[in-house]
Amino acid sequence: MPKETGRRMIAQNKKARYDYQIESTFEAGLVLTGTEVKSLRAGRASLTDGFGDIDNGEAWLIGVHIPEYSQGTWTNHETRRRRKMLLNRHEIDKIEQRTQAKGLTIIPLALYFADGRAKVEIALARGKKQYDKRHAIAERQAKSEAQREIGRRLKGIR
Repeated sequence: MPKETGRRMIAQNKKARYDYQIESTFEAGLVLTGTEVKSLRAGRASLTDGFGDIDNGEAWLIGVHIPEYSQGTWTNHETRRRRKMLLNRHEIDKIEQRTQAKGLTIIPLALYFADGRAKVEIALARGKKQYDKRHAIAERQAKSEAQREIGRRLKGIR
């Protein structure tokens, strides 16, 4: 069987970019059981309620839902268990320092396979207020209307 190459997306947390202001991102490996990997290869996971935590110098992913593998037996995994994230020591220290000092939180943005290995993209983020969300929507709408008008004028349509 040929070795898997490239990046294959499993799940994205699109709402995170709306609810949070992203400060910086990191890529982390995951410690998974066999049935979790098989369930992920089937393309099933949800990041919506997930968050990260640093506990005793180890990074943990909490609340991510990976459903049970349908062909699994008594060896199946818990769907929302704590999963260890694999990061370098200096990355863990940097994340821990910034979450304690600046009040940032760790949220998962994407879950994917990179060269056959399960990875999670995590972000240090700060929650947005409701008025920030409305402002971002208004900016996006104004930008799209401006692009639409530019396209009309280039085509000669009034």
